[in-house]
Amino acid sequence: MTPAARIRTTQTLLERIACARVPMDGAMGDFFRERRFIGSKDRADIARRTYNIMRARARLNWWMERAGIPAAGENDKGRRMPVLFWMLLGENLSLSRLSELCDGGKYHPAPLNDAEREWLSRADEQALNHSEMPADIRAECPGEHAARLHAVFENRTFEDQMAAFQAPAPLDVRVNLLSGTREAVMAAFEKESISSSPTPWSPWGLRLPPKTFLSQTKPFRKGWIEIQDEGSQMIAMACDARPGMQVLDFCAGAGGKTLALAGAMGNKGRIVAMDENARRLEKARPRFRRAGAHDVIEVRPPSDPRHRKWLRRQKKTFDIVLTDVPCSGSGTWRRNPDLRWRQFGPSLEELCGIQGDILDRVAHTVKPGGRLVYATCSLFREENEDQIDAFLSREAGRDFRVLPLAEAWPEGLPVPCSGPYMRLTPRDHGTDAFFAAVLWRPS
Repeated sequence: MTPAARIRTTQTLLERIACARVPMDGAMGDFFRERRFIGSKDRADIARRTYNIMRARARLNWWMERAGIPAAGENDKGRRMPVLFWMLLGENLSLSRLSELCDGGKYHPAPLNDAEREWLSRADEQALNHSEMPADIRAECPGEHAARLHAVFENRTFEDQMAAFQAPAPLDVRVNLLSGTREAVMAAFEKESISSSPTPWSPWGLRLPPKTFLSQTKPFRKGWIEIQDEGSQMIAMACDARPGMQVLDFCAGAGGKTLALAGAMGNKGRIVAMDENARRLEKARPRFRRAGAHDVIEVRPPSDPRHRKWLRRQKKTFDIVLTDVPCSGSGTWRRNPDLRWRQFGPSLEELCGIQGDILDRVAHTVKPGGRLVYATCSLFREENEDQIDAFLSREAGRDFRVLPLAEAWPEGLPVPCSGPYMRLTPRDHGTDAFFAAVLWRPS
């Protein structure tokens, strides 16, 4: 594929993403599956450029407005110009070279017209970040969330914290402790000439080069590892699950944290996995088998009336109840930069209602002396601290107390945050942004 064809394909892909009703990773996957003729190196280059353009959306729009054209919209001009401005500002291509690539050849971008050439000339040999840009634009901060994000990070750290979301996320895996040790998996990767290093916080995690094709490695085929961000692993760590415990993972999803809990428990005890998305939960069964944890995990989708009735009967049954609730996903903006600008699924207000309902539904299942762990991958206080305050003020939450993170954390491991809650960020911890609160029910 020629460099010009890659640019044109990037534009086509952005057109697909703009029209899709699913997040960009899903739209991108469909796009490439329909075009299997695109080679792996070309695919990687196009995907990288597309993600970079989405990560720079606010700054590119600022430059286009400064040049005298509208911000990216739903017309052909709106989808073509961000790519061309990115080539100048993000990849330092000169206008003369860009003009050569836009030659109108087969699969190449159309030639620049006079207006486009004039617009682009105003950004030629410029840097993507400009001294006159407002802080929120440099930070790629959506206007609707600006006030709440400034409140979370405060003005003195806001730009640094937000800048960390503009970098690609690392590739983290969790070692399946049921099949071996972290050191053994590192040695297995080394035999395949793949470098890996221990994650700084999770004793179960490894960090690998971003472009590693894990599906072709022995540790993946054998079920020795699971792809999981270190921050997600740390939510399971906050549970401090131990062998022989009774555990409820109420929002189990695809089962990643369920398996982390099984590993921490040494496959001894009982874990009940529940999730409103019964189809997604059912797909986790092969994953549980592959990891060798299926004997201790029960799958009970609450969409089944029998399981809803069962849940109501589980008064003071579980040592640990984990609620990794549905949320805005703002903590995953490194991986899903389109989520800054497009809303998929319920609104923030609706999500907060769902989160509160989940806490109320499961609170009765926690044993005296047990833990109710609330977690999100959100930056917003409405979904985090405010949600905990509201729960503790309601009848369902009056039996609980916040257990400070230093007291909740597994013994002998460094505590990632001071204060009552775990709040992780890419800048401070190298993870996606996660929040977790450990609520303790006194004996």
